Amino acid sequence: MSLATLLLLADGRLPSGGHAHSGGLEPQIAAGRVRDVDGLAGFLRGKLATSGLVSAAFAAAACRRTRQWVDLDGGLDARTPSPALRKASRAQGRALLRAGRAMWPIAPIARDPHQPIALGALAAAAGLTPAEAAVAAAHSMITGSASAAVRLLGLDPYAVHALLARLAPECDRIAAVAAERSGDPVDDLPAVGAPLLDIGAEHHATWEVRLFAS
Repeated sequence: MSLATLLLLADGRLPSGGHAHSGGLEPQIAAGRVRDVDGLAGFLRGKLATSGLVSAAFAAAACRRTRQWVDLDGGLDARTPSPALRKASRAQGRALLRAGRAMWPIAPIARDPHQPIALGALAAAAGLTPAEAAVAAAHSMITGSASAAVRLLGLDPYAVHALLARLAPECDRIAAVAAERSGDPVDDLPAVGAPLLDIGAEHHATWEVRLFAS
């Protein structure tokens, strides 16, 4: 295990465009579903159990199966019914690959990949394991939204990071499950849905004024 490399990949300061995305939080705040730290906790737990598990499993699979990126990308596309979320994921994947290629040699991918596929490709190029790729994916699933919550709701950053610390064991558990599934056929990888995120993303895409791209 290369802890320093894993930390580099999971660092929110990596210039991969993640700061421009709330991970679906902005529309949920606008709908009144998230108002405080307790509401944020429920949102993040829900994300981990659904899209977090899917993202972590596909990142781990992309790290393990570097010759199947196109098939894995198609499988993740099929699990992302919202066009707005597909667009946001591919934008983040493109930015992540650009940052990654400045650090490690990465084989070409046919098109702009979904963010978890790009993350798995970077993890493989950096010599990380599928389990480490899953940890990075699950970690980014909650930290990006947590950071956005501080900006959108004016929450106490100390309270938000205390929440992230409480969620760390669950993040590890989701990553472990995802890593165990990383060798499954594409059609058998996790396909847990989060309809409110899909609906919120489509509404959010129509806003004339918004702080985040997604």
